[in-house]
Amino acid sequence: MTTHLKTKPADAPPVDAREPVSRLLRDLRTTPTGLTAREAARRLQVSGPNALPSHGGHRWPLALLRQLIHPLALLLWVAGGLAWIAGTTNLAIAIAGVILLNGLLAFVQEQQAEKAVEALGKYLPDRAAVLRDGQVWHVPATELVPGDVLVLAEGNRIPADARLVDGTVDVDASMLTGESVPVTRMADAPDDATRPLDSPVLVFSGTVCVAGAAHAVVHATGRHTEIGRIASLSSRVGREESPLERQVRRVAWLIALVAVVVGVGFLPLGWLAGLSWAAAFVFAIGLLVANVPEGLLPTITLALAAGVRSMAKAGALVKRLSAVETLGSTTVICTDKTGTLTRNEMSVEEVHPVGEGLVEALARCSTADVTASSGDPTELALLRYASANGADPSLRDAGRKALYPFDPRLKRMSTVDAVGDSLWVSTKGAPEQVLPRCAMPPEERARLLALVDEMAGRALRVLAVAGRPVTALPGSRDEAETDLRLLGLVGLVDPPRPEVAAAVADCHSAGIRVHVVTGDNGRTAAEIARRVGIGADRVISGDDLAGLPEPALDEALTANGEIVFSRAAPEDKLRIADALRDCGEVVAMTGDGVNDAPALRRADIGVAMGIGGTDVAKEAATVVLTDDNFATIVAGVREGRRVFDNVRKFVLYIFAHAVPEVLPFLLFAVSGGMIPLPLTVLQILAIDLGTETLPALALGREPAEPGLMSRRPRRRSEGVVTGRMLLRAWGIMGLMSGVLVLGAFFAVLYAAGWHPGADVSSGVLHDAYLQATTASFAAIVFCQVGTAFAARTERVSLRSVGLTTNRLLLGGIVFELVFAAALIYLPPLQTLFGTAALPAWVVAMLLPMPVLVWGADEVFRWATRRR
Repeated sequence: MTTHLKTKPADAPPVDAREPVSRLLRDLRTTPTGLTAREAARRLQVSGPNALPSHGGHRWPLALLRQLIHPLALLLWVAGGLAWIAGTTNLAIAIAGVILLNGLLAFVQEQQAEKAVEALGKYLPDRAAVLRDGQVWHVPATELVPGDVLVLAEGNRIPADARLVDGTVDVDASMLTGESVPVTRMADAPDDATRPLDSPVLVFSGTVCVAGAAHAVVHATGRHTEIGRIASLSSRVGREESPLERQVRRVAWLIALVAVVVGVGFLPLGWLAGLSWAAAFVFAIGLLVANVPEGLLPTITLALAAGVRSMAKAGALVKRLSAVETLGSTTVICTDKTGTLTRNEMSVEEVHPVGEGLVEALARCSTADVTASSGDPTELALLRYASANGADPSLRDAGRKALYPFDPRLKRMSTVDAVGDSLWVSTKGAPEQVLPRCAMPPEERARLLALVDEMAGRALRVLAVAGRPVTALPGSRDEAETDLRLLGLVGLVDPPRPEVAAAVADCHSAGIRVHVVTGDNGRTAAEIARRVGIGADRVISGDDLAGLPEPALDEALTANGEIVFSRAAPEDKLRIADALRDCGEVVAMTGDGVNDAPALRRADIGVAMGIGGTDVAKEAATVVLTDDNFATIVAGVREGRRVFDNVRKFVLYIFAHAVPEVLPFLLFAVSGGMIPLPLTVLQILAIDLGTETLPALALGREPAEPGLMSRRPRRRSEGVVTGRMLLRAWGIMGLMSGVLVLGAFFAVLYAAGWHPGADVSSGVLHDAYLQATTASFAAIVFCQVGTAFAARTERVSLRSVGLTTNRLLLGGIVFELVFAAALIYLPPLQTLFGTAALPAWVVAMLLPMPVLVWGADEVFRWATRRR
């Protein structure tokens, strides 16, 4: 009868599962036949359900609020409030709508990326077989408690962390360890592993039993399991702002500074110009609102959304808008091996036949079912090879007379089959176990063992296949596996994906280093890395990594070359991601297993495999590759770089118009009112919310410039706004536009006989003044056309990208010209915006302005290319 377990807190640490079985059973106060139903029910109350803790809650209002109060949104709220104060109610409502729509879109995107811990629960089976009251019970997995004895069989998902009591099983633990080959666990194996995950006597929650049968005593449930520990790591790892989010915040503060300085600075200037303080305040508010680019936030959002759609077509689903740009700024990719660089499917790579009948022996000496794809992955690979070379595995069972199953101690298996009128023994297994049982000269055995070592050095899993005819059914396994004839050696590997090598080459050409971080062994991982072009200049095991102090790790990561981190635990991946980020790198971490979840959340960009990846990895990541294709990451990098370049292009485009919009106000103020205001606030608002918006949006869809993937990644500290951008925006295009705008304004006034200080509030000069301000407005629009074409490229000429390759921009330019014409020539809009129809000679004066603005910037870019 089971003794009662003393009550302990639910979060008490588990017992030492690697101590001798008798002591473990004593500590857990259980027996090999399990608990009683009454004791299990009582322990369930003490230890709690075998489920992962939920960290959910009603936090969505705060998450939504955060989207509505970030700096750029706050700046727009202020602009909307000032617009309301200034009496422009429609503008205030429009700005509020922009903020709310963008906030809701970003909120929905963020909510989709916060389900990693919940997804871990899918790896716990619904029901589990346990021994209770000496009988097999099938109970909900959530009701398992420490001390329960599990009944494990082929095909079972293991529901809790447990220690084998008897039996042997092969376990697919790739979702925890990253190893592509199932591992064998035996109840009586010596335990000399350095970490629990490698212990030959332990099995873990969420892994799958692919062969064998055993009993195992549960020692940890819920949060105390290995998968629970990973869940805790995932929930503690928070997300940080992306590089673009940080840069947008800086741009917002820059815009706020410029707007406030201009607006506040106008107060004394307006008063000195002869305005009342009240009138000067209204003008200052209007000027401040006019200098806030209301279209910047939606333009950024729509550019990122367009990038999301483009990446989806390329096979990558993005759950966070800013992740598009983050992937483009990546400097280091830390990639898993199994299922990411490789197919996660064993395949026969190399065969060295020695005698006749190798293929037939592979077909007979197996228990896997290739039709149903069930069984050990290695056996399935051997059966596929046998089928492709003329053997028929479907005839196997009909001719089988005896089976000596795979024994982890002997590392081999054998069958006795009827072949025609005779019996044939077929054996396969580890070469060091099979070769000594084969009759051959010593020198031949030495040659073959050297060949085995050479194949293993190339990351191949080597099996020896042997056989012999017998006249009668052997009386024992030892008799069957004696005096064998070697038929050949077979080398298997989890092969690299064929497209990965080209993708890695593209990463290198883009200045991106690729490190391998895997739970697999170092030799295999390094060989696979080299096959796909990753340097593998150094291999660091999990044990070696644990002994590296932080400075030594930083030095290794910042040195030239690429590293393979083998036998890496979840904490190791987190440490590597943190170290790279501290060294100033932008880190993309790929993975597909549960063990990858914490690092996927911690990296700047987490990339999960959509087909072969676990739900946990998909939920923890910000990008999911729907085709499990490493090459899609490169397409994502290209798209991310294009998006960031386009953000810079429309920021440049918007900034360039600040000079011609502000100069008229400054000229009016500096002249003390001797020069009338060349542009009205409503006309500026018509530019910012009307003529400027569609071309800016079109620049967000600009095709990639030549050489996009041959340049180095930008530094993490490099902002959206650079000194070169400000020089182009304000010093070249902005200044040229300002001169042309004021030239048009004065040309119209002087043609009507105006002189400084003349009254333009009535009479003929008033009509001329309306035409002059209209000419200023139209000149800005025409200069915008030149700015739009100039902003299409950062350094190369417009000719290199083509004049008509961005048809959305051409459409946007047509729209702004039609919109401007409507404001100028339609009487209702003339009354609202204070415009007047322009004579033909003024229109002719406007026509060359786009070429002049574009030409000035083209000359600057030509000069910088020559340098």
